[in-house]
Amino acid sequence: MVVDDAGTLDKGGAKLEFGWMRDDQSRGFDAAAGYGPIDNLEVEIAYARARDHEPHPSLWAHGVGGAVKWVPLQAETGLSAGLKAEYARERVDLREGESDEIARASSVTGLATWAFVSGGRVHLNLGREWVRAAGDTHTANTWGLGFEHPLTDDLTIAAEVFGAEDGRPDRQVGLRYEIVEGVQVSGAVGRGSDRTIANVGVAWEF
Repeated sequence: MVVDDAGTLDKGGAKLEFGWMRDDQSRGFDAAAGYGPIDNLEVEIAYARARDHEPHPSLWAHGVGGAVKWVPLQAETGLSAGLKAEYARERVDLREGESDEIARASSVTGLATWAFVSGGRVHLNLGREWVRAAGDTHTANTWGLGFEHPLTDDLTIAAEVFGAEDGRPDRQVGLRYEIVEGVQVSGAVGRGSDRTIANVGVAWEF
């Protein structure tokens, strides 16, 4: 899910995630690793690479980033809440003879999750992001609302809507399946601003 939950890895726990994505004419992959150094805290690093087929010739983009998530209030049922801070740097390889385009983004997001006894969970994200590119800095408030509910012990359905101020929201629906304990595969499709979006991924927590 793009909308994040108010939860962290257990102390000493780790995770690896790999995914493929499509966003209109852009396609690529991403990878991330996370670790829980202490209770209620999770740190993450990530790398992404995508190719935009809309311009001719197509353009490649590369991104690296990191995040720190702190969730002091965590509950099996009821309310969990915390904060997440993120930083990312993206480089777009422009055509020969042109300088690469570099953008830097940082954000702070408030996270809230309500867990029901039935197993369903609702997630709310409210944040603010700062993006600096070509010498200019743009700021925007961001938001996201997600819902997930188990269909069986191993299969969960999820739906979400998310976006930024002054923009049309993106919407996704997907499924997540646990192959064995700690290993999950997922897939989602959606629409937003006349774009088709899709992603598939695998995650391993250990």
